[in-house]
Amino acid sequence: MRRALDISALPSYAFGHRSLMWWGTWGLIAIEGTLFALTVASYFFLRSQSDAWPITAPPPALLWGSANTVLLLVSTLPNHLAKRASERSELVRTRWWLMACLLCALVFLVLRVFEFRSLYTRWDSDAYGSIVWTLLGLHTVHLITDTYDTAVLTLLLFTGPMEGQRFSDVSENALYWYFVVLSWLPIYAVIYWAPRFH
Repeated sequence: MRRALDISALPSYAFGHRSLMWWGTWGLIAIEGTLFALTVASYFFLRSQSDAWPITAPPPALLWGSANTVLLLVSTLPNHLAKRASERSELVRTRWWLMACLLCALVFLVLRVFEFRSLYTRWDSDAYGSIVWTLLGLHTVHLITDTYDTAVLTLLLFTGPMEGQRFSDVSENALYWYFVVLSWLPIYAVIYWAPRFH
């Protein structure tokens, strides 16, 4: 006679390190964090090879980048509340906090357009322009990715089918948003403040 383990009572989803998505998200963060670090290192290498930095342009205007930094830091609150509500399986609160997260992300993307316009250099003007546009562009891609993910999750929470796994998805989405925010802080310093201290 063959013995079998009855796992029918086990939950179909989990949070934190018990979730495969959690491990996948951390793997993604490690890869993308390395990419950011290499790009920042490239920035400082190029800067070390130039007598003037920025080469042919003034430093970027601080207004839009600083406004976006404040908005990103503020966005961690609804993000944290969405994560906490999802881990308590509170559907209504998770929906509304996720909508607040989505609104923050959309406003941030609009302000990002003004950031690109206030760099005072083109991507193809010189090494400075190329690396600054690359840094801002890479972070923008991460922002667009997470905004899309947040929008899809929000839609699914309102339209269904509602499965417990959705709560776990919201929690992992929040983890990735923390990475988007924390990775922006050194990039902001490099883009907006490093050119002012040559």
